[in-house]
Amino acid sequence: MKVDIDAFRVLTVLVEKGSFAAAAESLHKAQSAVSYQIKKLEQELGIQLLDRSQYRAQLTPEGKVILKEGQRLLRQWDNIRQLASRFGEGWEPKLELVIDGALPMEPVMTALKRMAEHQVPTKIQLNIEYLGGVQHRFLRDSADVMLVKELHTGPEYHATPLPQVTSVLVVAASHALAVKTQVTLSELQQFVELTIEDSSGITGYRDDMQFGGDKVFYLSDFMMKKNAILKGLGFGWMPDYLVEQQLASAELVEVDFIGGSRYPFIPQLVWSQQRPLGRAGQLFTQLLLEECGNSFEHSPLG
Repeated sequence: MKVDIDAFRVLTVLVEKGSFAAAAESLHKAQSAVSYQIKKLEQELGIQLLDRSQYRAQLTPEGKVILKEGQRLLRQWDNIRQLASRFGEGWEPKLELVIDGALPMEPVMTALKRMAEHQVPTKIQLNIEYLGGVQHRFLRDSADVMLVKELHTGPEYHATPLPQVTSVLVVAASHALAVKTQVTLSELQQFVELTIEDSSGITGYRDDMQFGGDKVFYLSDFMMKKNAILKGLGFGWMPDYLVEQQLASAELVEVDFIGGSRYPFIPQLVWSQQRPLGRAGQLFTQLLLEECGNSFEHSPLG
């Protein structure tokens, strides 16, 4: 039996996206090519992997088992390819980074600029995800490095702490909450909470820092969230480095919440010990950690 290993990657995206059209767009392939690859895989295995009677692409019970094993095979194959490339000159053909959008990008960009000055031949792919989507993408793509806000740790991870970032609970100066003192949880829940949507696509995931009210607007990134807060749409947590100027100018106000209006977190620079870093990965982590002393330094608000 000859099976196209990459078909399992296509099947994974298809199930996540829920339709052939969405999967084709995500994979940058024609929809007919995606459909053909899945049908060919079913023919080669001799079983039906998808229930096509539903609106969304759903796995059959057999398909769920096969996909799980196929994903394990993909990880093993990716490890083999990465190890083979690193047995050469040591420069890996590709370095994939997954970064939480809540973290400052200045040190990352500076580190990448310095890598370019070294004329590194490695192709760099940088992905921005949010909340649980960071580790989900890191595992799904067998990425090389992730900068994550909250690490669900495991024995296979090598994690290095980065300088602390502080989130601040803010609201526009024009908002009713701006003049309230000793705000209680029940009072907060009367207003619209603005939060970032988890990018993993996992149903039911909720950020631990959400306040649990019924009026919640989910936004795709922090710049959109910041603009919405400035418009007076609602309140929400923002990384201090993104709102320092607006707090100083009083465009934004820190909410006087009795449960605390600030919380610090320690980002982690992570890679898998099962996939040792090549020369490019090692260089990036070295340069990033060097830049941390300048660009990840504590804000005056922190």
